[in-house]
Amino acid sequence: MNDDSIHRLAMNLSHLGQTALVQMLLIAVTVWLLISLIQRLVPALASRLSGRRRLHALALVPVLRLLAIAAAFLLILQRIVEPTFENLVGVLGALGLALGFAAKDYASSLIAGIVALYELPYRPGDWIEVDGIYGEVRTIGMRTVEIVTPEDTVAHIPHLKLWNQAILNANDGSQYLQCEADFYLHPHHDAAQVHRILHDVALTSPLLQIDRSINVIVREKPFGTHYRIKAYPLDPRQQFAFVTDLTVRGKAALRDAGMALASIPAIAEQSP
Repeated sequence: MNDDSIHRLAMNLSHLGQTALVQMLLIAVTVWLLISLIQRLVPALASRLSGRRRLHALALVPVLRLLAIAAAFLLILQRIVEPTFENLVGVLGALGLALGFAAKDYASSLIAGIVALYELPYRPGDWIEVDGIYGEVRTIGMRTVEIVTPEDTVAHIPHLKLWNQAILNANDGSQYLQCEADFYLHPHHDAAQVHRILHDVALTSPLLQIDRSINVIVREKPFGTHYRIKAYPLDPRQQFAFVTDLTVRGKAALRDAGMALASIPAIAEQSP
């Protein structure tokens, strides 16, 4: 951007009339109200849906918000300068310099958020873990992603931080999220019988996604035998109720069959 472009931009700004200022203010307020409506209405409608339709509805929020902001920027730009290539370069250059000096981290997170909309490493409705924080992605803002943890705590994580962290996505935009329930038994038992019992426990769960596979994994440990049920709930939001159901009914079924549960031995703390 040369000195002539900066001079023309300054002249255009100095000659803005009162009507143009009022129009720009109305555009900004209208878009702000529109974005607020989108962020409230779309999740409310999505909460009435289930499965993939809910995820698709939630994914519309950041896209619609970005479109509204882009439309507002173009409408306001037309009232500041003539929509020529040189003027556009001048405005974007001045805006880039201002963001670079005044809000480097904020601008970086903003750019990271736009890239996230394209790459889709996480979407509203996904269950992700970032830096030890696990929860459901509720909204994707321009600068941060909002995650609701199982304890109903809301965490706001900047997109820039997510660039430098490994992201574990449990369902990756789908309605299928695999859950695990663990059981530990003393080694002297009929493994085939236990396998059948735990498979039946999962198969008879009212929260089971019946069209997905059920797996029972068996591993020997120094203190006994480790059994793990792997199955899918009807909805990712039911994962904790599903694991609880598998655990409670699984332990009861094993006790009824005369199986002795084992405890994981505590590791004694060593004094320095």
